[in-house]
Amino acid sequence: MRETVTISLTEEMKKKLDEIASRENVNRSEIIKTALKQYFSILEFRRVRNLMIPKAEKSKIFSEDDVYRIVS
Repeated sequence: MRETVTISLTEEMKKKLDEIASRENVNRSEIIKTALKQYFSILEFRRVRNLMIPKAEKSKIFSEDDVYRIVS
């Protein structure tokens, strides 16, 4: 089920949105939906990362190099 949501944008944001929509040959809604999906994914990644940091630190994993060393 779809619902309509109204948002307010600055004139500059609307202009950029319209330029991108025209250039990419998509409508505003598709751009905004894609942006929201990406935003939601980032929030979920951060949430999970914050849950895992204490566990990683207990395992002496402090960097990407530590992860690479363990999985290699």
